[in-house]
Amino acid sequence: MGLITTFTAAELRQLDEKRTIPRLASVPLAAMGMVLSGTDFAGDHPWLLVASVLFTASMMFCWTSALHEAAHQTLWKSQWLSVWCGRALGTFMFTPYTVYRESHIRHHAYLNTPRDWELWPYSDPEASLAFRRAFVWFDLLAGVIAGPIIYGRLYFSKKSPIKSPQVRRTIAWEYVGIVAAWAAIWTVTTLINQWPQHARAVLLPMYLAALAQTGRKFTEHLGMASFDPLLGTRTVLPRKWLLRLSSFLNFDIFIHGPHHRHPRLVHTGLEAKLDEYRGANPEVAYPAYERYWQATLAMLPCLWRNPGCGVNAGGNLGGEAADVEAEDFASDVVGA
Repeated sequence: MGLITTFTAAELRQLDEKRTIPRLASVPLAAMGMVLSGTDFAGDHPWLLVASVLFTASMMFCWTSALHEAAHQTLWKSQWLSVWCGRALGTFMFTPYTVYRESHIRHHAYLNTPRDWELWPYSDPEASLAFRRAFVWFDLLAGVIAGPIIYGRLYFSKKSPIKSPQVRRTIAWEYVGIVAAWAAIWTVTTLINQWPQHARAVLLPMYLAALAQTGRKFTEHLGMASFDPLLGTRTVLPRKWLLRLSSFLNFDIFIHGPHHRHPRLVHTGLEAKLDEYRGANPEVAYPAYERYWQATLAMLPCLWRNPGCGVNAGGNLGGEAADVEAEDFASDVVGA
């Protein structure tokens, strides 16, 4: 599979930061939810505690999309600011920013192929069906642990394609930062005897947010055989108000096919881009849905029948992939 490295600076220049800032409302809203969940008042009122935990989890779920934007360096026009926001978010998710970015670059460049490290083990033909059937439930029900493991493989595996000493050194220091940050948080939590409050205000919402994030990953990718970005992912077009609000706070990541083909296109232009492809190719049935439950329903049988993508879902690579290593996001990754 060859990589078409179309320059995307023009797409990035379309980014309007005035539209980015409101989409980051999930950060202070999650903080407010954590504070409320940790109060004795919430602890004494179960209904309020449940509501605040679910609200906090939903806002933390949006943080994963903010990290995604930072990895694409489309969160801000300033690359430096995108990187450091990504590092802060990655620290909270136990995942170094650079590991996430390097994995996500390959996810775009080699979608659904064995070189798609982000979709391991579902895209790996060496992963048996039995292993994938077991791992898919670990991934879903323990996503807060499974996610860092999946991304960490790109750094710790002997087969890691990351050869640059500088990049590996950066990742190592980011891991040090994560360990130091959480060691400090948990030390203070222990010293002030706040573990019950920490568990319900931070750890439980984190667990639920990770579960939702894994569910989103499965809805977009599980069972998709094609290596074409528009045909190998499920797209959800927000129509109802709640989905529109969620899509807004998640940087329109649900419009996933166009995003995969144009990874640096500003998120507000993704649906229009899909309309362009539909107009130019009316005979093609793109896997796009107007309700999230419809996309999820299409994915659900894959959870137990065959948790796989690409070759593991019946795709045919058509020969060995070319030995071309992706170093950044490209505008189009179609090719064989």
